[in-house]
Amino acid sequence: MLFQPAIIALLMAAGIAVLMLAAAAPFAVQVMRHWDIHSGSEQQLAFERRTYLFSTMLSFVFGIQLAALLLFVFNADRLSGMFVGAMCAVGTLNVNDFGFPALIAQIVIFFLAAMWLAINHADTRARDYPLVRIKYGLLLVLLPVLMLGFWLELQFFLGLKANVITSCCGSLFSGDAKTIASEASGMAPIPAMVLFYAGMLFVTLAGIWHWKRGGRASGYALAALSAVAFVIAIIGVLSFISLYIYEHPHHHCPFCILKPEYDYQGYWMYLPLFLATAAGLGAGALQPFAGSASLRQIIPPISERLAGLAAGGYILFTLFATYFVLASNLILIEH
Repeated sequence: MLFQPAIIALLMAAGIAVLMLAAAAPFAVQVMRHWDIHSGSEQQLAFERRTYLFSTMLSFVFGIQLAALLLFVFNADRLSGMFVGAMCAVGTLNVNDFGFPALIAQIVIFFLAAMWLAINHADTRARDYPLVRIKYGLLLVLLPVLMLGFWLELQFFLGLKANVITSCCGSLFSGDAKTIASEASGMAPIPAMVLFYAGMLFVTLAGIWHWKRGGRASGYALAALSAVAFVIAIIGVLSFISLYIYEHPHHHCPFCILKPEYDYQGYWMYLPLFLATAAGLGAGALQPFAGSASLRQIIPPISERLAGLAAGGYILFTLFATYFVLASNLILIEH
């Protein structure tokens, strides 16, 4: 299994990310201890030259991590045909105990990478690089997270045995399963729809408000609502959107909608959802630094653009979900 091209690419991306952050860690410690933008010392000049190199390198690494999540899910779905009992990515992830933890780690890394990139972008726009210590301190926090993600991926891929009989989405998302996913899947259609559209409405309004009016409070609100809206969106997919796509009242899988027989409809929803959530969290991550003297004119425009991107992403996600519901032949709610 390890010699599958996608698996090699994923392990290389995760391994290189860990190696690069580990290589940057000693420099990060030095920067946190000795950085002084007002100094003209040889050490400070060396720091400034090396920060250009490390910032570019780390931006590339975190950018790759954003794409790695998509490849991870796509590869899990593609490998499902190799295991008895698997019909989609759920079956592949259920082959061993590391599949879903690896996926969750990839999602967490995706959002943390997006927030770091937002902070780094704002810092590089300022003349005195006021966030250097903060963003390199964050690297030391992110390093163990990336190491954990790499270890989980490695254990997952090493544990993929073709002779294993796995279980697929029917058992995971059924009403008999005692899991959080099954609880979300079992929500009645009308409460699920009310929760879904209310959540999307509030987060979209928060994004538009921050985009048009700015303000630190609205930036924090957007970030908080983005995190909540992401959970609500997944609940919506599990509880009723997937049913309309499959035109089946008991098929709740959030992964089968990524398959070609359903015209890859899941990608049309998940891509704007993840980008919108990342943008909303990125806008919130910038707010603690908006009061810095050199960032007062830099952070608001960046944050507002991210808010506009978040609002647009949530609108797209909601429109696609609504279209799939309306275009379906399934009737869940009697008129």
